[in-house]
Formats: sequence, structure tokens, C-alpha cells
Amino acid sequence: FFLGGSDTVEFPIKFTPHYAGCYHCQILLKSSCDIRVYEIECVVNAEQADAQLEFLTPAYQTVTQEIPISNISSQDWRFEAVLEGQCFYGPPVINVRVGETVQYPLTFKPVAEC
Repeated sequence: FFLGGSDTVEFPIKFTPHYAGCYHCQILLKSSCDIRVYEIECVVNAEQADAQLEFLTPAYQTVTQEIPISNISSQDWRFEAVLEGQCFYGPPVINVRVGETVQYPLTFKPVAEC
């Protein structure tokens, strides 16, 4: 926050969340001539996990893999899927409510032997 003119004061905050999610808080700063309220929103992401799927199917046959997405946060999630690579299909958007697990259907439709 600012103290008259261009002077600044650092206000370090330590935040140790137990789970991924969105955390809100307010910081109230008072002095004899000023009151300020700062609202802070911290978004915590789970650690990135690399995953690999292997699809084995006879030539020209479709295979679908259900990928579970569990929301253990305190807010509903909306995902936009961006699929890269030929012959892969799935919904462009998926919504996962708090406490739910939704299956994302990733489909592979080969058009040739590969």
C-alpha cells in the first residue's frame, strides 16, 4: 500500500493451502487517519501430472477412453478441451461441479492403418 507520495511498504503474506481451489480473503488496514480493505483471491492449482494414453484397436475401428476429472475444490469448474493430433475427438467443453467426478470421453477414430 502507499504512504503519501510514492513511498511503498511491502506486506508479505504467507499462504499454505491444503487443496487446489479458489481462496478469498480480506485484509483490513487501519490507521488514525485511514482505513483500507484489500480483497485477495488466490487460485491454487494441483501439481501438473503427465499422462500417457495408448490406444490399441483394429484398423478403422473406433475406441473411446473415459478420463475421470474429479473436482475437490470449492468452486465449479468449466474446462475447454483442445485436442491436438489427427483422429481424436471429444467434447469441446466440460463442466465439473464441486465434489463431482465427470468422465471425459476421448475418442480415437482411425481413418487408416497407423
